[in-house]
Formats: sequence, C-alpha cells, structure tokens
Amino acid sequence: MTSATPTFDARGLADILDASSPEQLDALDFGVIGFDADAKVQRYNAFESQAAGLSPQRVIGEPLFTNVAPCLNNFMVAQRFEDAAFDASELDDTIDYVLTLRMRPIKVKLRLLASADSTTRYVLVQRR
Repeated sequence: MTSATPTFDARGLADILDASSPEQLDALDFGVIGFDADAKVQRYNAFESQAAGLSPQRVIGEPLFTNVAPCLNNFMVAQRFEDAAFDASELDDTIDYVLTLRMRPIKVKLRLLASADSTTRYVLVQRR
C-alpha cells in the first residue's frame, strides 16, 4: 500500500486491498470483508469488527452470506458477486444499503469489488 491511506472510493481499490497487510487493512476508516470463491471470509479488518461487534476469530473462515451477514444474501449483494463470477467479469458497484443484522437498522454505503485477476472479493462498508 502506498504511504497515503486509500479511501472508500479510491480507484483500483481491490488491487490495493489484495496487496495490503492485515495491519494496513486495520488502519482504514471503513469496513473491509474479503472472501473467497466459496464465500468464506478470509480478510476482516478492525473497523468492521468494531462496528459489527464480531471478532475476527468468529468471522474468518465462515460463510459470509449465511453465517456472518445473512442480511447481504440477496439480489443486491450476493447475487451480484455470483453474476460477476459466472460471467468472469469485473464488479465495482457502490450502493446505498441498510444493515439489519444484530443491530438497529443502519444506513451505509456498500462497495462491492471483484476482479477477474484476484481470488478475493470484497464487501466494503462505509458508515456515516
């Protein structure tokens, strides 16, 4: 990662996240959830852990859309990743969303990232 901390809407963010250490991910001011082709969480930063109240130990290795965040298991989020994987296409969409699991409803922006060049896909969560 460069000396400047990347922002939620930075260009090429999936590549930057792929190259980032866990400590660099923890320094970000938005949530990062990275998951593999089986939708199992592989990367989870401190911001998201604190905001969601879920420890990395509880989340890493768990299926994102069924065990960790079933509120994302719908056509707006999970289906977009499935479609991108099926088409072997890039995904970089930012959507307004309301998180509802284990918390009062909270408005967020989600950025959905998937690259044909990477095995890790990302859901980024900006709470403001």
